[in-house]
Amino acid sequence: MEPIKDVHVAERGLLVVDVAAADEETALALQAALAGRWATATADRTSRDPGEPGVRLRCYLDVRQDLVSGGL
Repeated sequence: MEPIKDVHVAERGLLVVDVAAADEETALALQAALAGRWATATADRTSRDPGEPGVRLRCYLDVRQDLVSGGL
């Protein structure tokens, strides 16, 4: 994955979330759950690192706003 840029963590409440999962469906399901709660810049696909198990995904969250109703 590419290095994290300063702008993505420039303020309190901004997060970069790197996900490693067994498969794309699992990684995208976690991303969807996060996006259902907070403003999220989502990825539309996962990546695979040669020689590494599973898939990887990176998304960017802004948790400064109030949580959406409902539970995780």
